[in-house]
Amino acid sequence: MTSETLVAGIDSSTQSTKVLLVRASDGKVVDQNTAQHPGGTEVHPDAWWDALKEAGAGLLEKAAAIGVGGQQHGMIALDADDHVVRPALLWNDLRSAPQIDTVVTHLGGPQACADTIGSVPAASFTITKLRWMFENEPDNAHRTQAVLLPHDWLTWMLGGRTQQTTDHGDASGTGYYSPATRQWLPQLAAWALGRDTAPELPRLAAPSDTVGRTKSGAILAAGTGDNMAAAFGLGLAPGDVAVSIGTSGTAFCVSDTVPADPQGSVSGFADATGHYLPLVCTINASRILTVTGALLGVDHDQLADLALSGQPGANGLTLLPYLDGERTPNRPDATGVLRGLTSATRRDDLARAAVEGLLCSLADAVDALPIQAQRILLIGGGSRNPAVQQLAPAIFGMPVHVPPPGEYVALGAARQAAWALAETVTPPTWTGGDSQTFTATPTPETRARYAALREATSEW
Repeated sequence: MTSETLVAGIDSSTQSTKVLLVRASDGKVVDQNTAQHPGGTEVHPDAWWDALKEAGAGLLEKAAAIGVGGQQHGMIALDADDHVVRPALLWNDLRSAPQIDTVVTHLGGPQACADTIGSVPAASFTITKLRWMFENEPDNAHRTQAVLLPHDWLTWMLGGRTQQTTDHGDASGTGYYSPATRQWLPQLAAWALGRDTAPELPRLAAPSDTVGRTKSGAILAAGTGDNMAAAFGLGLAPGDVAVSIGTSGTAFCVSDTVPADPQGSVSGFADATGHYLPLVCTINASRILTVTGALLGVDHDQLADLALSGQPGANGLTLLPYLDGERTPNRPDATGVLRGLTSATRRDDLARAAVEGLLCSLADAVDALPIQAQRILLIGGGSRNPAVQQLAPAIFGMPVHVPPPGEYVALGAARQAAWALAETVTPPTWTGGDSQTFTATPTPETRARYAALREATSEW
């Protein structure tokens, strides 16, 4: 590997495919491209492959190694001839919410569930989607002979459909994998599909493994889930908590111990390096600002200006932003709630309440993690909003750091590709740019009002 060797990192997210071409020696991005995905919560995987070919044109052929980071949990069911049985159900498809209790009961209750699969599954998890298919589409469940995740699918396609592989990070979000033993639990996948014989599950690859080659000869890294790739791209250190504000919101950290939270707030994932990635996820994040901006008839910049012109606490207006159901807390049928609306409420109050509601929801996620945060890093598209940046330290009660804008999922996938190419015990060290630090006077009273509203609506 020379100083000019290039690797590619792919981020196949809910909304788009992003491809970065990166210098393997130091992580410098030399080129990139993006292609959009169709909307909806179920998508035929061919759409992701088409987007990858579009975004990767002129880039992938220059890479000596390629890594794929993909949205977690998505269910891709294949038949005996490797044909797609039905459109993939994505992480944000909540139709399998009724199957959560079925899964938890089958595993012996919340604590047993957390001990066995590392998490109390939400409707996002693949196992609930498989069980939904068995109960609602039994013919499709019967036809299913193999199950892949989105990043598995793209790695398989890049390698000429020769061998189906995955990594421990993405596997840990299925609900039929044990983070404690780092092995598949095929009997759970079989039960979810209502039969005795398990579907074929992809081979589990180690973090630095090479799992195949493209037609042009490029090495294929194991790949991983999007949150694992983002953590790897950021180079999270002990005590760091990353808060990602995108379509969903996530808070995650690196740990040496296996989380097993019976409350269901913390997902006990593995990471992309052989360690663990406790993670708390919210369904609603940047869309909170988008919806509020649409109601006020303003764009993102104008919404930020309105929010920053308002008073801390939004003059008593509090938004519980569970617009389309919520995963943390587990309220799949919830809707948003606005409390404190009076005849004196102004436009800037609503804008401020939207930003504060978003940040309070994410602060709840941070508090649920099994570490005491020493440093908070804000990433994702929503982290670039000036109001989010300036109000976050007040809500979190500590300074926040915003790394340089970047595609950290794709960057993490590229770093994994460079690791596979180098064939070393430890991953390459890449030094990113300087973060911007924001401080503010804490406003615990805002979080207290938010918590009161959250608890008051817990039975709705």
